[in-house]
Amino acid sequence: MSPSCHTSALLLVFVALAVAGAEQSEERSCDVVGDESSESQMERALLKKLEPLSHMRFNVTVEKGKTENYIYHFRVCREVNSTSHDFGGLVQTDKHSGKTTVIGRINETQVFNGSDWIMLIYKGGDSYGRHCSGEKRRAVIMISCKRGVTASSFSIISEEREKEQECFYLFEMDSSVACPAENSHLSVGSILLITFVSLIAVYIVGGFLYQRLVVGAKGMEQIPHFAFWQDLGNLVADGCDFVCRSKPRNAPAAYRGVGDDQLGEESEERDDHLLPM
Repeated sequence: MSPSCHTSALLLVFVALAVAGAEQSEERSCDVVGDESSESQMERALLKKLEPLSHMRFNVTVEKGKTENYIYHFRVCREVNSTSHDFGGLVQTDKHSGKTTVIGRINETQVFNGSDWIMLIYKGGDSYGRHCSGEKRRAVIMISCKRGVTASSFSIISEEREKEQECFYLFEMDSSVACPAENSHLSVGSILLITFVSLIAVYIVGGFLYQRLVVGAKGMEQIPHFAFWQDLGNLVADGCDFVCRSKPRNAPAAYRGVGDDQLGEESEERDDHLLPM
């Protein structure tokens, strides 16, 4: 084989491996039951809301005597074992035999929600066999609101398999993704007031630093636009004096002054009674 053919073959192998690796790294996600075009905006929004949990794995162990000892593996909108390509979103493993049973598959997903909960249903699991008329298993996961917790308390509540039809496994867990959005308790007036006060603080602090460090001002001159505020204060004082004064400006004073002009108006005979008789 010529060197050019050998190089081309290696390139083809590398490209094939890269494509295969990309396909393996791209995990499958939840596919809502029905055609993709029939998915509602609510279902898409709920699946998007559950995305923060998709990178987590949850396990719970159940022991019922000596015969039923299982481990349940659960992932949110992802396959538990992506190498098996079985779409298993919730899988049961027998601790004694190691046998695995798919309880529900992510390619047959249903999702609902309430005010503070989200219900995720995986359908299309492995057949029951003797129970439930041999129908396929399904897993119901109730996700309840718990603020401040990404996910916790994953547990199995019950397995309903004594009915003829519609049997299911019921699980529950807590997560903040199921919580409704918190409304702001601040009114529009409060927000405007906070914004105004913040701007004033920035103006005063920034102006003070500029006057002190850049201009080199000292004392009261460090106040930004000090001359303007001084003039404004005088104008406000004059306005208050004009509006609030109750008497005309030319009204005589209610007290007698001690000026020279007032002393001159006194009667010359005012001190006569002090002269000796």
